Amino acid sequence: MSAALEPATELPSAWETPADFGGGGAEPYDLALRAGGGLLTVVSDGVDDDAAPLDVSAYLAPATAAERRVLALTSGPVLDVGCGPARMVRAAIETGRLALGIDISAVAVGHARARGLPVLRRSVFKTLPAEGTWGAVLLLDGNIGIGGDPAALLARASELLRPDGRMLVETHADGDRSARFAAQLVHPVGARSGWFPWAEMGERAATRLLDRLGMQTATVRSGGRTFVLATR
Repeated sequence: MSAALEPATELPSAWETPADFGGGGAEPYDLALRAGGGLLTVVSDGVDDDAAPLDVSAYLAPATAAERRVLALTSGPVLDVGCGPARMVRAAIETGRLALGIDISAVAVGHARARGLPVLRRSVFKTLPAEGTWGAVLLLDGNIGIGGDPAALLARASELLRPDGRMLVETHADGDRSARFAAQLVHPVGARSGWFPWAEMGERAATRLLDRLGMQTATVRSGGRTFVLATR
């Protein structure tokens, strides 16, 4: 499979006016958060038999031991991009670190704030607090797909780091995976979100983009998941 990022072909017309992640339509992501979890599916370009699972219950649970191990590979204040209910923000704070989460879901942000966690409802592409001073920027749970343009997202995340800062990027199981597509979230009861731009990227494809940004990279495997740790 080619590592080059190419837009998906024959995208739905909704790509021209995309929703945010899981937004629009019947808001299945918010439904699952309000219900305390659940297993959604991510449908690529409307092909239901090409769906991938999305376990919202994991986002609501505490950070796992594997997640805490990879978090410990970073230092300094933590910015969690696409933080959801902010389990990684809590994990960082529990180790005595400053941390902030950002997410575009009002329900996720409300859930985090109700538990006393510092979270802003804001896009990573908007102005953020303390730009250029974060010790760590997290892109976990497939969040390298945010905006459907990993190259732009990784460049933006790099700008947020301090000179010795580290980016922790969770990558696709297929190391050479590099795909951009329109997606929908689907709830088990059939509720669907609007179309939103998304992407998937494996470790080797992500490493190539990070190399172009002048970052030093290492691959880390923990809990059956693959991460790229990139140092500015």
